[in-house]
Amino acid sequence: MRLQLARALMCPSDLLLLDEPTNHLDLDALVWLEAWLKKYEGTMIVISHDREFLDAVTNVTLHIDAAKLVRYGGNYSKFEDMRAEQMELQQNAFAKQQDKIAHLQKFIARFKAKASKAKQAQSRVKALDRMEKIAPLLSEADFTFEFKEPANLPNPMLSMTGVSFGYPPPEDAPEGTAPTVIVRNVSKSVLAGQRIGILGANGQGKSTVVKTVARDLAAIEGEITEGKGLNIGYFAQQELDVLRPDETPLEHMIRLVKTLTAQGKIIGQATREQDLRSFLGTFNFSGDMVKQAVGSMSGGEKARLVLCMIVWQRPNLLLLDEPTNHLDLATREALAMALNEFEGTVMLVSHDRALLRSVCDEFWMVSRGGVEPFDGDLDDYQRYLLDEAKRQREAIREASSAAAKAERKAQAEALAAAAKVKAKPAPTGSLRRKLQEVEARMATLQAEGIDLERHLCQSPPPADFANQGKRLKAVNEELQGLEEQWLELSQQIESATA
Repeated sequence: MRLQLARALMCPSDLLLLDEPTNHLDLDALVWLEAWLKKYEGTMIVISHDREFLDAVTNVTLHIDAAKLVRYGGNYSKFEDMRAEQMELQQNAFAKQQDKIAHLQKFIARFKAKASKAKQAQSRVKALDRMEKIAPLLSEADFTFEFKEPANLPNPMLSMTGVSFGYPPPEDAPEGTAPTVIVRNVSKSVLAGQRIGILGANGQGKSTVVKTVARDLAAIEGEITEGKGLNIGYFAQQELDVLRPDETPLEHMIRLVKTLTAQGKIIGQATREQDLRSFLGTFNFSGDMVKQAVGSMSGGEKARLVLCMIVWQRPNLLLLDEPTNHLDLATREALAMALNEFEGTVMLVSHDRALLRSVCDEFWMVSRGGVEPFDGDLDDYQRYLLDEAKRQREAIREASSAAAKAERKAQAEALAAAAKVKAKPAPTGSLRRKLQEVEARMATLQAEGIDLERHLCQSPPPADFANQGKRLKAVNEELQGLEEQWLELSQQIESATA
């Protein structure tokens, strides 16, 4: 996805069309993209289901509804306010909202004074605060859902002692090949009712940690102790990690029932085929869709099926790795509401800042081979990412500058040495003069190339970025030709001298 974005952003343009550019980006890449698009001088049309991204980069909203396109002045939040005012006039949306508010208030009143339920009650308060805006969206959603009350809540859910996370060596690796360790020596506990957001730049090991807790990977070192009755619901970043493309939704549910029955983990769920069909129907898998191969479904439908399978299992620990990648805004809001009403524990990896803000009470940072608490909110984390990116750019700039100085010094010494060499008799004299001319031109181009690379590392405006990129390409192409010419001249001199 970053490569596709780079290709689009490097093109000099007056009109930039972006269709879901944030899918599969980590938060660090998303923050960078936002900063770049804010500086874009042309017209941009973007489709996105990330509300904070839309708020940051847009100033007009086009809403397609009932085969009509309506223009609203302002970003997504402004559109949402205006849309909410319109929807409030519709009695069915208002009634639905009141029912939900009453349900949340009842839970808050019942449990706010009970220590073991304090965090769950607080999450309901968050949900209630957002209800007025969310209700209109929920009324348009394909479906809404809720997680069933867990059968039990072990505390702690799990404990990690000296755990290292990573991957075993490939099956065809030579005997004795060591496993690949990404995160080392983690000692932490996950408690009942916690809402943990897992942060970290791309490649730092967030998904590896989640996969290991989900039992998809074995810990490389250390011990993970699970609480009695732990029941994990796992949403993998790649849906096909848990789905089989040649099977239907009904076959997935039947296989899930058989697996859990064999493990003795069926807890009061209805397991007849008709019951499973009815349950799939609540997630909009009805009629022929229950017999459709998963491989032919859209990303959103696959995500919906994974959610359906998780909800049916009545988990007490939810491990969600980028669950919103293929969900529209209305379904994201439905997920946020369901998570806020969930009574168990949530561990969430996501680049959707609205979801992280509304669901998570604390954050873990996966960085530089470790896992540490992140003391701050998402705004602090965004500032950290921008500062880290600036530090890396300065380090690259300093390294490029030092390399340029060393290169220029080496070229100057080479030219000085060449000038001291006495001219050889014909036929090598003219060849050596030509060789010196080629070397001088190569030195000039190399210095220019290093200077261009330094400027490109500073994220110039799009027009300058494109022009400098073109010039760098031309410099590299000319250098390639000169290197071939230099080699040919050197061989000719060597042959003549021999």
